[in-house]
Amino acid sequence: MAPGNFTQVTEFILTGVSATPQLQVPLFLVFLVIYVLTVAGNLGIITLTSVDSRLQTPMYFFLRHLAIINLGNSTVIAPKMLITFVVKKNTILYYECAIQLGGFVFFIVSEVTLLSVMAYDRYVAICNPLLYMVVVSPRLCRLLVGLTYFYGFSTAGVVSPCIFSMSYCSSNIINHFYCDSAPVLALSCSDTKVPEMIVFVSAAINLFFSLIAVLVSYFNIVLSILKKHSSEGRKKAFSTCASHMMAVTVFYGTLLFMYVQPQTSHSLDTDKMASVFYTLVIPMLNPMIYSLRNKDVKDAFKRLISNPCCPF
Repeated sequence: MAPGNFTQVTEFILTGVSATPQLQVPLFLVFLVIYVLTVAGNLGIITLTSVDSRLQTPMYFFLRHLAIINLGNSTVIAPKMLITFVVKKNTILYYECAIQLGGFVFFIVSEVTLLSVMAYDRYVAICNPLLYMVVVSPRLCRLLVGLTYFYGFSTAGVVSPCIFSMSYCSSNIINHFYCDSAPVLALSCSDTKVPEMIVFVSAAINLFFSLIAVLVSYFNIVLSILKKHSSEGRKKAFSTCASHMMAVTVFYGTLLFMYVQPQTSHSLDTDKMASVFYTLVIPMLNPMIYSLRNKDVKDAFKRLISNPCCPF
């Protein structure tokens, strides 16, 4: 921390999603329902893909870890956010804020990376189906997931300490519902060029390379599907990656909407709405997308409901 003749900030105040008093109770109920559905849906995916012998394939192994990441990302943000609706002074301690930012960076970077891995998995499954279980071996699956978590942790270990190594000695009001990099750095009384550059470069690299990996994988997938002679074969091939394509479209669409829009139309309210979507709504939607469009997951759920004592 830079020395100076200022009192160092020890806590921050979160403004929340909305400052309108009449909206606090309705918003609390809406986001409580979203979080409960997120926890139930992702725990359901984790449980089914862990214990059902028919879901012990690479695709469901990656889906399980996507559910873990979605659950973690939502849990880092939602509980504190819900508290801000029911208390008058929405404070968060300095180091609690640093931990929340680190947790958010870890899970969001891990999700971006894992979606790229899942795109590669679908590419191998459709373009090289006979070699699928050989190429995407259990060892490779564990390695890819391990690298995903390691990369997410490494990024968080650089970004969060870098941001909180700045001095915060004037205003402590964060115009957001959680500790994000931009609104936190806006309060610093230090020169923030270095952390801003680190955040920008990290976000650009992660988004660019993961998006390229996804686009290349699905370009080859589409080419492979078009080469199939039977309509039944094309339909089956498309159904194996439809859920992931939908999840990727929703996730990357939100990120691109937030980061690619012109600065003239950029606003903190827009950032808040986009942040609500990819920190709370998408983690709730992903289990629905993968379960409602996936026959294996629905069958596993039916077996669990029909015989909860010994379902598998």
